Amino acid sequence: MRAPAAPTAHIQQLLDEVNQFLGHPIPPALERALRTVPRHLFLPDRIWRSDGQGGYDLCDRTTEPERWLDAAYSDASLVTQFTDGLPTSSASMPSMVLRTLLLADLHTLSRPLTVAEMGTATGFNAALLCALLGDQAVTTIELDAALAKAGKSNLSAAGYTPTSVCGDAAEGWPDRAPYDLILATFSVDRLPPAWAAQTVPGGRILTPWNSAWCCYGTLALTTHRDGSARGRFHAFASYMPMRRPGAPEPAPMDGVPRTATSTLTPWAVAGGDLNAEFHIGLTVPGASFAWDTSGDHAPVRLEVADTTGPSWATVDYDGHHSDRFTVAQAGPRRLWEEIEAAYERWLTLSRPSVDQHGLIVDATGTHTPWVEAAGRKHTV
Repeated sequence: MRAPAAPTAHIQQLLDEVNQFLGHPIPPALERALRTVPRHLFLPDRIWRSDGQGGYDLCDRTTEPERWLDAAYSDASLVTQFTDGLPTSSASMPSMVLRTLLLADLHTLSRPLTVAEMGTATGFNAALLCALLGDQAVTTIELDAALAKAGKSNLSAAGYTPTSVCGDAAEGWPDRAPYDLILATFSVDRLPPAWAAQTVPGGRILTPWNSAWCCYGTLALTTHRDGSARGRFHAFASYMPMRRPGAPEPAPMDGVPRTATSTLTPWAVAGGDLNAEFHIGLTVPGASFAWDTSGDHAPVRLEVADTTGPSWATVDYDGHHSDRFTVAQAGPRRLWEEIEAAYERWLTLSRPSVDQHGLIVDATGTHTPWVEAAGRKHTV
């Protein structure tokens, strides 16, 4: 038996916010699903909203039930779990969930589809999939045992019974493969091989994307009979990265640096231009950055690290000269030189946006990014 629908006033508030964010009314099938699935049943008693200043504001259902319910039906991402002081699970913005379902064309079905959802979390997205496709069509996988149990309980309380699995989503779930659609609720920096192997030829894979440099974008791939998957990125969504059991520790950084001067301002590549940052993240794998404004080393320093090895670089602004910067680099990679080359290529290609980028993953798992510029696709 399905749970009662969400409170009318609150669900209308949510629909209004989602429609405003998307810039158009959502299709009837998706609106029915959103009206049918009560979001508040998929949230714990304690949730956290962004406070707009880099922190989080607690909403506690037991002490502030109306404020909690308002948060539950706001078009906002809500943190539902912290680990070691960092958010490790969240309920995504409903508008982002709806954009992904729109991209999957689940509102225009011409035949029954099967879907594997990677990352159950609260279970809300799985419930929407059940509302659209039917319970038997949906498999949902969650690595975290506590989240898997809570998600399955939430789904049951709302009246939905998909196949719920506690396991490593990167390995998929071969018992019910192949799937017409694989849809992830976390971001990846490489396509797990199992996903393409468990998708029918002509099927689709949708996943948020991240790189060490830039966590942004959604990748939509189509699988092919030769084992490859091909598609493009779309300029929306920033999701928490996929967690893997037994993930390796970062390598210690290497020692003696070489110094040089660069004319590339660090703000060009790490100052908030998502198109530039996305391109660098896609084409300089493993490079990450952090700003140091403590003044301990320079008035402003950009710290660059290789998450896959010991290389590192620093770029210092002396507070006076914006046309030259002191660079130190160490390790087997010259990280700043790679970033300079990637940025120059991005300029040469006329500053392509996120959605001008795409990816080919061949049957061996080799990833080949491409950029569409001047009517041509350029591999990068």
